[in-house]
Amino acid sequence: MSNHPVVHIDIPASDTKAAGKFYADAFGWNIQDDSNSNYIMFQAEGGPGGGFANLGDMHGIPVKPGDVLLYIDTDDIDASLAKVTSLGGTVLLGKTEIPHVGWWAVFTDPTGNRMGLFTNAPHQHPH
Repeated sequence: MSNHPVVHIDIPASDTKAAGKFYADAFGWNIQDDSNSNYIMFQAEGGPGGGFANLGDMHGIPVKPGDVLLYIDTDDIDASLAKVTSLGGTVLLGKTEIPHVGWWAVFTDPTGNRMGLFTNAPHQHPH
């Protein structure tokens, strides 16, 4: 069973490449540019990694400056979303596949804070 650590952080940016350069220059973060998806990712030594989300719309969820999104690891997104709703939270984005990576979802807690859930895809081992 998962310990449910924070495993990924999305930071909103009007220019994701410029945001990556800013954090690399300011804090020495390792920046990876996935040219296939226009998503700039970062890894901060000793902490969870993440990426820079474009301002605008992310699967129907508005993204504006200040809307930092933390992702919590879970072994079972559906069960976690059921628990969240049973405790007064609201699902904003149900379980959604990230091809070859895993699945994610977004919910609000009873206060209205947005949080994400993430599950890694099982790794296939060649025979």
